[in-house]
Amino acid sequence: MTSNPTLADLAGRVAADRDRPAYGHDALITCDRLVRVFTADGVEVQALQGLDLLVREGELMALVGASGSGKSTLMNILAGLDTPTAGAARVAGRDLLTMSAKDRLAYRREVVGFVWQQTSRNLLPYLTSAQNVALPMQLAGRRGRSRAGRRARAERARELLELLEVADCRDRRPHEMSGGQQQRVAIAVALAGDPSVLLADEPTGELDSHTAEQIFAAFRTANERLGTTVVIVTHDQAVAGEVRRTVAIRDGRTSTEVLRRSEVDAVTGHERVVAREYAMLDRAGRLQLPAEYTRALGMRDRVALELEPDHIAVRPDDSDRE
Repeated sequence: MTSNPTLADLAGRVAADRDRPAYGHDALITCDRLVRVFTADGVEVQALQGLDLLVREGELMALVGASGSGKSTLMNILAGLDTPTAGAARVAGRDLLTMSAKDRLAYRREVVGFVWQQTSRNLLPYLTSAQNVALPMQLAGRRGRSRAGRRARAERARELLELLEVADCRDRRPHEMSGGQQQRVAIAVALAGDPSVLLADEPTGELDSHTAEQIFAAFRTANERLGTTVVIVTHDQAVAGEVRRTVAIRDGRTSTEVLRRSEVDAVTGHERVVAREYAMLDRAGRLQLPAEYTRALGMRDRVALELEPDHIAVRPDDSDRE
């Protein structure tokens, strides 16, 4: 027989919850029950419906999802281009719900770098590559306004262009470069302010597969050589398959997550990448089962749950058979 909890038991649980570290306290990016509601012609649309997401410092990860899933809305919020309706969102200690317009401008200059899908949106057409990269530093007042400051900005621009293997484009304007070269210069521009997070929205959407591989290599270089945390929104499974962590968004919530790790075969000694898919359990205890799984077993409306010693069994509803 199970006894009811005493007042002392309840008080102990409350104290334990109070002493527990806040959700995402050690994460660089924390989204806690994030909601974004848009109103159009008097109709409300929930783009994000209580989304939870944690991103650790130094991660290189991808966000995937169908059109309308909410991934671009999330990216705009993290970039400081949009404001959440409810919930909590923090990036590098900045609260995205309470920032003023002035704070938001400083946030975009100092905390995040952003790369758009359209190459034409990333670079000013009348500036050279080196000038485009130096411009964010100049706007932020970094390295001073003196001649020495200008030299320091030019040196930083040269280093970034060399790092991303487009140093030969330093004196070219955007129309004099290929799409792949433009995107690598755009990544250099996004890195110019030493951001804590580099965000990219479909950065390979306008490029062929070979060029897309070069762009992803540039993101990997930024992550490994500079330690920059990188979050990429993409529909390109080839890109998503190159990162250690891929989070899928469905109906405004995180639904599944794929984690990849390297293993060495004990017999051959060859290294291989092993991927495992997980369903995401949000803070309210809700679980999104992959649609292909529920369709395969004819699961609708409700499912039967059974608590086992080391797992929870989820089975199709069979109440009509009893």
